[in-house]
Amino acid sequence: MSRSFLFVPASSERKLAKAGNSDADALILDLEDSVAADARPAARQIASKYLRSGDLKELWVRINPLDTRDALLDLDAVMPGAPFGIVLPKPESAKDANQLAKLLDGLEQEHGLPPGQTKILPIATERPAAIFHMHDYAAATPRLAGLTWGAEDLSAAVGASRSRDANGHWLAPYELARSLCLFAAAAASVPAVDTVFTDYKDLEGLAQYAARARRDGFEGLLAIHPDQVAVINAAFEPSSDEVERAKRIVELFANNPQAGALGMDGEMIDRPHWIQAKRILETAARLK
Repeated sequence: MSRSFLFVPASSERKLAKAGNSDADALILDLEDSVAADARPAARQIASKYLRSGDLKELWVRINPLDTRDALLDLDAVMPGAPFGIVLPKPESAKDANQLAKLLDGLEQEHGLPPGQTKILPIATERPAAIFHMHDYAAATPRLAGLTWGAEDLSAAVGASRSRDANGHWLAPYELARSLCLFAAAAASVPAVDTVFTDYKDLEGLAQYAARARRDGFEGLLAIHPDQVAVINAAFEPSSDEVERAKRIVELFANNPQAGALGMDGEMIDRPHWIQAKRILETAARLK
């Protein structure tokens, strides 16, 4: 799974060109919030052209919500360009992801694309009703490639005046949404991607935010500015010390396959440590 997902307004060829030169693991060509309604027809054409440009990055498209006419127009415009995946905003539940999957079945067939190749990344918490259906993603479409979440639309929907405290930490309702996203992703066996850090000039704050995300179990982070990418990538890359420790844990259990818990450096190491160590090594190998 990618570490950094950089949102780019699909209406701006200049910003797309700049984003393409960034080190972002994935780009999200945005046809929703960052594009005014009257600019969407032109943005669809720009996105379609960019998808065909041969950019080597992982290219996603954020369409408009499925309960709008724009969603179908978005899909018709971009699917001939074979995007890596579709970012699905404002789903009510996994049923929306499943509905999108059925649409993609037909569009892949229509455009001669391999069946099932287009992935889905829902922004799973933007509507209040969605909070009560997070567990449904465990049985969602095989196209599900991860889960992410958002606080801005959710806070607006409930009438909150803010979603963070004075120190920039999530207030309780949004920390709940974040946690549910993390647990729902784990239940569905897909990566969890943490939401955006909106103060794009505060790179020190971003580094702390990204470090907490990785600590808690998220595998990537959404970005809104190219300057955020390097900070995010560094935060989600295992350090040499982490890799060395993970190697020792994996080797320890390889030499003691029947053991449930073992001592190392004065610490009790059990199977959850072994699972985490394997994940660290897999991530390090993938990033190389």
